[in-house]
Amino acid sequence: MSKKIIIIGAGPGGLAAAMMLSANGYNVTVLEKQSYVGGRNSSIKLGEFIFDMGPTFLSMPHIAEEIFHESNRDLHDYIKLIELKDMYELVFPDKSFMVTRDQEAMINTIEKYFPGDGAGYSRFMKETEQKMAALTPILQGKMDKFYHYMQWKVLKALPQLNLGSSLYDQLSKYFSAEQLKLAFTFQSKYLGMSPWECPGAFSILSYMEHAYGIFHPIGGVNQLSEGMAKVVKEHGGTIVLDKGVKKLWLDGRKVKGVILDDGSKMEADEVVVNGDFAHIMTNLVDEGVLRKYSRKKLEKKKYSCSTFMIYLGLNKTYELPHHTIVFAADYKKNVEEITKTKKLSEDPSIYVQNASVTDPTLAPKGKSALYILAPVPNNFSKIDWEKNKEAFRQLVFQTLEEKTGFKNLEQHIEEEKILTPDDWEKEILVYKGATFNLGHQLSQMMVLRPHNRFEELENCWLVGGGTHPGSGLPTILESARITTHLLREKHESFSLKEIRAQRLERVQ
Repeated sequence: MSKKIIIIGAGPGGLAAAMMLSANGYNVTVLEKQSYVGGRNSSIKLGEFIFDMGPTFLSMPHIAEEIFHESNRDLHDYIKLIELKDMYELVFPDKSFMVTRDQEAMINTIEKYFPGDGAGYSRFMKETEQKMAALTPILQGKMDKFYHYMQWKVLKALPQLNLGSSLYDQLSKYFSAEQLKLAFTFQSKYLGMSPWECPGAFSILSYMEHAYGIFHPIGGVNQLSEGMAKVVKEHGGTIVLDKGVKKLWLDGRKVKGVILDDGSKMEADEVVVNGDFAHIMTNLVDEGVLRKYSRKKLEKKKYSCSTFMIYLGLNKTYELPHHTIVFAADYKKNVEEITKTKKLSEDPSIYVQNASVTDPTLAPKGKSALYILAPVPNNFSKIDWEKNKEAFRQLVFQTLEEKTGFKNLEQHIEEEKILTPDDWEKEILVYKGATFNLGHQLSQMMVLRPHNRFEELENCWLVGGGTHPGSGLPTILESARITTHLLREKHESFSLKEIRAQRLERVQ
């Protein structure tokens, strides 16, 4: 008889795990509190306009391809990917330029705006390729015992971890121009962190974009979640929407299943948790059960920043890049306000996705769906968003008006939705509105991050940004693969090595 698996949450990590488990004969039920699949990787529909709620591009699609192969499916049967070779425009106070995957063109751009730094780019790509190769085995395997640090793959990678060095420090080895350093370190925002605090190992983030490219799925990145949900159902798995979990059903420290919002119980052999880690452990487990991750200890952990989101359906098109990133005049001050002093900046940095220039399915002809994101402090800041929401909205519009080609936005709005950190916390169930989950300081990485096989409860597993290897869509997918392999190893008669061999056989 197949083992019964309950997965709490239909985010990308939960759906990826559900795909792989159902494809291998497990009886899988995914319980989702919301009325949609995808979690932060879902869609928002406003009238005739479609937006991604969270992630707006797919990086390293080969990871998704491998997970679909492991589920006996082809990713490209479910989503259509378009590579954006002109990846994004960077807007500084005195200049703007396009960042491209074409390395020769990128060197020419660097030499035009930052003479003498082109050679640093070539060196960065060559040396970070070696770092990526060394770190990949760590990102793809379990890290739940301190003796795992003594594994050859970790010892080999130690020089690449850049212990004691920040991301900004690392890029300073390659570039002399300040703005160019920022062009290769702003990706720390994908983790909700400051480049002056983010570990140097994360120089792989910008490398991943330049080496592997960034891709737009037609219909939005949310289509990855939709595709995974289809595969789960094709393999006989069940996804139940509008079905909230009130508590983990515990017998001592053993998880027997879940208690639903209506008080009923569902039994399971294993429970996989895909909800926001700190939210789940604060709300679904009674106080006093957990020691390492008690409510008091969770409050003392370090968390990512939050985001102020504006989704606009506009009655005109803007022939501007698919992705635009606007830097504050004093970027370091802006980052410190977000992550340290935790106050609203008077000069915010802003990201704009203008996906309608690439994808006609997101808005009617002659109209556009604009996604605007400004990083802001999480709710440890105690900012009163009811009081500050409209003023900050106006500041975002004013900044775009002054610094970009997105002019007169308010005159063309047909649909609008705003998500503040309060909304992330209350509506999307993200602890303290920390959109990118637990921080990625060295004190909260690898063995020091919550384990894929959750260490405090039996029969309980984690996937998503709150476990190893961390947040960001590619690593969330890797978390699902690690957790799934460990769970299968527990219940099946062959080893993890054989599971991986089976996976490689499918890919080939």
